[in-house]
Amino acid sequence: MSDFTSLALELDRETQRRLNRLAEARQLSPHLMMNEAIAQYLEREEKSEVFRQETLDSWNEYQATGLHVTGEEVIAWLETWGEENELPAPECHK
Repeated sequence: MSDFTSLALELDRETQRRLNRLAEARQLSPHLMMNEAIAQYLEREEKSEVFRQETLDSWNEYQATGLHVTGEEVIAWLETWGEENELPAPECHK
């Protein structure tokens, strides 16, 4: 049993021409190139969606608790990274 399914995709003529030209230059099938392009797009967008959701979760937590760390506190901490007297990570506060 195959894990593949068919999907019809309509491309405008210019996009089709560009796809065929690049596939020929790379000695790949247009089908393989489309599969790879879709896989890369999904990977990128899934990561973006996770980041977006984490951002919303963080904002909602801040709205509920008021706990935060200022940019200045983070910068002061980061500036000590790798030094002998490295500071601990700043604590969240109101």
